[in-house]
Amino acid sequence: QVQLVESGGGLVQPGGSLRLSCAASGSIFSIYAMGWYRQAPGKQRELVAAVTSGGSTNYADSVKGRFTISRGNVKNTVYLQMSSLKPEDTAVYYCNAVNSKGDYWGQGTQVTVSS
Repeated sequence: QVQLVESGGGLVQPGGSLRLSCAASGSIFSIYAMGWYRQAPGKQRELVAAVTSGGSTNYADSVKGRFTISRGNVKNTVYLQMSSLKPEDTAVYYCNAVNSKGDYWGQGTQVTVSS
């Protein structure tokens, strides 16, 4: 089992920045990928960015050049640096971890981009 706890969401004006953090605990030695998903009201959950244990990254086209995913020095942490935020980035952001036994999700953190 893997437990995930997100932090760092909040309200920000368009053009602003936020940094989300996710800390994993439990069977972290088996995690081979971590990522961030988001779900806006009335929409399906979508991948925002992901990083593998080898350091490969993948981004949604809508966030390329604005968001950066990174893993902390401690293996069980992942960050999402979000810049040039737009109102359409408003959503609940979920941390995700994958190991050989399946997917694990955090409880989500709200990001609201509004003036």
